[in-house]
Amino acid sequence: MDIAGTPSRSRPAMIRLEHLTKIYDLPPDGGGTGQVIAAEGVNLDIPSGEIFGLVGPNGAGKTTTLKMLCGLLVPTAGRVTVNGVDVERHPEDAQRHIGYLADFFSLYDDLKVWEYLDYFARAYKIELRAISARVDYAIGVMGLEAKRGAFISGLSRGMKQRLGIARTILHDPPVLVLDEPAAGLDPNARVDFKQLIRNLHREGKTVFITSHLLADLEELCTSVGIMEKGRLVRAGPLEQIVREATGTRTIRVRLASPEFALISWMGAQPGVVGVQPDASGARFRYAGSDTDLAVLVRALVTAGAQVYAVEEVTETLEQAFSRLSRGEVM
Repeated sequence: MDIAGTPSRSRPAMIRLEHLTKIYDLPPDGGGTGQVIAAEGVNLDIPSGEIFGLVGPNGAGKTTTLKMLCGLLVPTAGRVTVNGVDVERHPEDAQRHIGYLADFFSLYDDLKVWEYLDYFARAYKIELRAISARVDYAIGVMGLEAKRGAFISGLSRGMKQRLGIARTILHDPPVLVLDEPAAGLDPNARVDFKQLIRNLHREGKTVFITSHLLADLEELCTSVGIMEKGRLVRAGPLEQIVREATGTRTIRVRLASPEFALISWMGAQPGVVGVQPDASGARFRYAGSDTDLAVLVRALVTAGAQVYAVEEVTETLEQAFSRLSRGEVM
């Protein structure tokens, strides 16, 4: 998967965005006119079975892209397909493949949990004879059994979020699209939410999620995309995004004996930059391949260093996003 729209060779694209663009015309205000480009030329393939996280600052175009994906906004240009169905040309068919949860979604406080799900099952045009089983399924998957007969008005924020997701899976769509689903949840509820998403992923769902909680996405996602000013500037496996953001990788070397002059020796090696002392050794940034690193470590041992550990220190998604947002890597 990449931002050029190249599909995975091993898995078909469950979600495909092709040159997706949304331009808003500004209304005349004091005699002025203009346009706002909310999304521009977004190309993205998401293979079946991914948990894909879309991140970016406020106003980057995440929600606009998500709404075009779900058929809630008509693109100015470009095309969206979900499970092979063109969302704009065949909206009703496409909706059968999508479960969508907005960042702010409606709940009816005077309904009980099962009544709310029964109502939406009918709205989704699920066969009448299957509604009871689908409601039971959604309640069971979301862990709402104890709240089945409770009024929605009495649910906690976390339970309401579970109910919202339960609604999205009633019609058993292969794709779940969740906009800031963990916003406002307390730490325990966020842990529960992440486990629920993992469970749905294990059932075969492809999940498209936006969030400002980058640490949560890092724990959940198999791949991510980063948007800036309406453009998708990076997309791919999480490890690839982090690696691209640094341009190098951080290596930590530990020695059994401090006598060896590790800092000065490392600083003289090609491809090694930013050498810093570290507990029992040093850390540095390295642009070489795995083979190059093996040669470097072999030379270090030959030079007399008593090496007992070599490890790569992985940068976090938050650190990678910060680098990309500052324009350090483009």
